[in-house]
Amino acid sequence: MTTEEKVIKNKLGLLKLSKTLGSVSQACKVMGYSRDSFYRFKELYDQGGELALQEISRKKPCPKNRVEGHIEKAVTELAFERPAYGQLRVSNELKKKGVFVSPGGVRSIWLRHDLETFGKRLKALEARAAQDNLIYTEDQLRALEKAKTEKEAHGEIESLHPGYLGAQDTYYVGTLKGVGRIYQQTFIDTYAKVAFVKLYDRKNALVAADMLNDRVLPWYEENGVRLLRILTDRGTEYCGNREHHEYELYLAIEDIDHSKTKARSPQTNGICERFHRTIQDEFYATAFRKKIYHSIEEIQEDADRWIEEYNKERTHSGKYCFGKTPWQTFLDSKSLADAKMLDRIQPVASPDVREVATVR
Repeated sequence: MTTEEKVIKNKLGLLKLSKTLGSVSQACKVMGYSRDSFYRFKELYDQGGELALQEISRKKPCPKNRVEGHIEKAVTELAFERPAYGQLRVSNELKKKGVFVSPGGVRSIWLRHDLETFGKRLKALEARAAQDNLIYTEDQLRALEKAKTEKEAHGEIESLHPGYLGAQDTYYVGTLKGVGRIYQQTFIDTYAKVAFVKLYDRKNALVAADMLNDRVLPWYEENGVRLLRILTDRGTEYCGNREHHEYELYLAIEDIDHSKTKARSPQTNGICERFHRTIQDEFYATAFRKKIYHSIEEIQEDADRWIEEYNKERTHSGKYCFGKTPWQTFLDSKSLADAKMLDRIQPVASPDVREVATVR
């Protein structure tokens, strides 16, 4: 509930309480409002309903106090030309050109144009470049590269095609009476967002490898796509000596690269963390209230049905899905993965021209 909704709720509560008690004075004492406020709220409610009870800002813009138009234009233009500059540096740069505006004035102008942060200025620059077919200057390119580096440092996942990178994680579902502890092994293709889950009564390297062997790799093989790399956290079920660790050994046998998240930074595998919240809210929270489960197998059956719906019917707003289902995204982008499989390309003998054919 937003702050605005809370304000409306309190005002509506005052009006309803006065009707219930039959006394405006008593209702105002209970709710902590004056009678003058009560009659003002009542008048607004009678005229415009609930929306009229929104908090009205008493601050009115005063155009007389604003800088002149040519100064505002100079500030906004410099925000596009030098998006990495802060307000102090913008003020100093404009002084060289004979345009005098304080750092505070620069920020006020940025706020009016929604340019007050470096990220917003970059977004505005990209939008203008796309609309006007602009060519970026060196300063603009440096600013965009800096933003890209910061995204990578904060763990934003870049995936080029289905099978390029899979994310795997362990989710503790909880302890169920008569069943015991329940752990969920989660795998998500970071490009198509196709998800797999399997439930266990423990978490170790063996069950992590079993998840891949039983659910994930057979699916990729069936659809003709190779899994190249997996991202996991640094839990003991995923990390260890390759010679003695079942999970690491399995990845080595299947020739899958293993990437690990930054220590104590779960957000770097945020795609799994977000999926865990979704399955908790949309499946577990309702399933455990509707049905009494007696075994993990029963929960797994219902989870499989939910996953089928998640992958093939539920639209996804992810980075590469654009409102399509994960399964449809996979089908539409499968050709990207095929184009990257060099071992499927072989030369075809020809008397004149050497052609390349793709083995399907």
